[in-house]
Amino acid sequence: MSAENPAPRTRATRGRIVMLVDNAVNGDSRVQKEARSAAEAGWDVVLLGKAKGKKGQTWQIGDAEVRLLPVPGPLFRRRHEYRRAVLRSPLAYRPGPLAAYRRQKVKARRADLNVRLILARREGSPLARLALAVPRIAARFLSSWVELRYRRTKALEERRKAMTSPLDRFTTAFWRRTMGDRSWRRLDPHLWDYELAYARVVDDLEPDLIHANDFRMLGVGARAALRARAKGRDVKLVWDAHEFLPGIKPWNPHPRWHVAQCAHEREYARHADAVTTVSDTLAGMLTERHHLAERPTVVLNAPDAQVSPEQAAEPVPDLRELCEIGTDTPLAVYSGAAAPQRGLDIMVESLPRLPELHVAFVVPNTTSDYMRTLRARAEELEVGERLHILPYVPHYQVVRFLSAADLGVIPIHHWPNHEIALITKFFEYSHARLPLVVSDVKTMSETVERTGQGEVFRAEDLEDFVRAVKSVLGDAGRYRGAYDAPGLLDQWTWEAQADRLDEVYTRLLPGGGTRRAALRATEEAGA
Repeated sequence: MSAENPAPRTRATRGRIVMLVDNAVNGDSRVQKEARSAAEAGWDVVLLGKAKGKKGQTWQIGDAEVRLLPVPGPLFRRRHEYRRAVLRSPLAYRPGPLAAYRRQKVKARRADLNVRLILARREGSPLARLALAVPRIAARFLSSWVELRYRRTKALEERRKAMTSPLDRFTTAFWRRTMGDRSWRRLDPHLWDYELAYARVVDDLEPDLIHANDFRMLGVGARAALRARAKGRDVKLVWDAHEFLPGIKPWNPHPRWHVAQCAHEREYARHADAVTTVSDTLAGMLTERHHLAERPTVVLNAPDAQVSPEQAAEPVPDLRELCEIGTDTPLAVYSGAAAPQRGLDIMVESLPRLPELHVAFVVPNTTSDYMRTLRARAEELEVGERLHILPYVPHYQVVRFLSAADLGVIPIHHWPNHEIALITKFFEYSHARLPLVVSDVKTMSETVERTGQGEVFRAEDLEDFVRAVKSVLGDAGRYRGAYDAPGLLDQWTWEAQADRLDEVYTRLLPGGGTRRAALRATEEAGA
């Protein structure tokens, strides 16, 4: 499909919105709800995500179309990783499979000579054994030489990953100083892989508005908007900032990755016509960091207050049945992404001190290295039978699924990005009416102390965590009663957030009508 023949608009809409996200959509409740609610409000929505393999996929979320695009990664490795380091490590092999090949080939040669020697001894042939002496000596010498070069090659690879040598530090500083915010092109060229995978598809769709989720898609969206404007089409760009990028724990350990993402974000933030984000604190930080003309609109990632009849008809898995426990067994649940900085280890460590408690982790990858580590630790502590690792359920089932637990836990560590927002699981636990046990990260702990819906403990403090859990289990009714406060849960619904997001779209594309009018027309059409 070419730019001259854009994707057909099969129904009357308020305009076309192309949403961009750098994941596979499933598991990202925010973008799923954004797409579905925007389509319900009368927009023609296409959500572009990243396929996990080489094959694309497409499906519907309500009236919104989802397309997953393959994203090849030839630029994932930086340019210097493809070159030999003749001066830094002259004995290292050139990058690639050669080192492993040479090492294996020498091993095979020595194994072959050893078998030939055994056969010569069995045959009692001194001449045959003598003929093998020189090849065996040569093979032993060659093996030592290849092993040396192999070790040097591996050591070079590790140094290149660490980037801690004076030369590495100098080159990183050089590109940052000479190129400024454009330095990401040298520091992390992999960002271009996203551009090259998404750009043509976005252009062909001819959007009226591009909604770019988070920092990697910001550049993709900004460049698409610039191309459209160069052709005379006034495309608007909304940047949905999920996190405060300087404050995250880097997803990639490469020392150039984080500085590259920050530079990329700084370069393209100014091109956004509007910015949305997940908390008022983060809105202020983004305004100051990027000198935004107006404060970002806060759109919380809150759960749906209501689900569609089709979704409601789907059976919800029974959390306690999956854990093989009865209703009288205390159960603490953690639901969400799993990583060391999320602090899940404290829940495992507490089990010997809380002999009746069971713990359920509801996570996207039940067999990840981190989950295996926590499972092994539970076995060491002889509490393995009380730890349950379960997969995600669809986002519209999360609240009903979690409501079978006795308390919801958020044990995250102190990272700048953890201090500034109420995260998704906070709202999910709240709508499940679970008493909360949360670490003392700023925004979340202040909210819990104000509402009385749970207990706060000092992050990474096992004794204080055990105290908080015992307190909640000892008086669960009091903490659940906090949710009866008028209006508390009403403000934490996706329906309220969808209205805010639609106001942003409507302000940028005022000719498309309003969300309420579109919803009313949809209801009348279905009547």
